[in-house]
Amino acid sequence: MNYALRLYSKYGMALRYLVVGGLTTLINLVVYFVLTMWFGWSWFAANLVAWFLSVAFAYVTNKVAVFGSQFNSLGRALWEAVLFFGLRGASLLADTAILYVGLNLLHGGPVLVKIVDQVIVIVLNYVFSKAIFVHADHD
Repeated sequence: MNYALRLYSKYGMALRYLVVGGLTTLINLVVYFVLTMWFGWSWFAANLVAWFLSVAFAYVTNKVAVFGSQFNSLGRALWEAVLFFGLRGASLLADTAILYVGLNLLHGGPVLVKIVDQVIVIVLNYVFSKAIFVHADHD
């Protein structure tokens, strides 16, 4: 048990990020596939809606559950949200480029392309999130 606690204290943030990232990815995938397969939306429009909903979820859960950042003031929370959405916007560009290349140029299967896309985006988003919330609490 003591060993497990030491592991958690060392890798807890990464573990929490993986759980929250998995839920965020699940939201993104479900929204994307519901909009494309059930409602016939284009991959681009569905990806934008899926991105927005998953990023809104990710902001709150990363702030509170992963990085333990406090809501000290409305101004700070808004600033963090702007940074968070802005940096996630950068990963949205990568997301869109991967989908475009995978679907339109390589003619890959939609499920495989979206899953590969999400793995790359998760790594980018971890780096961005850590920079925002860990740095913000040490200012």
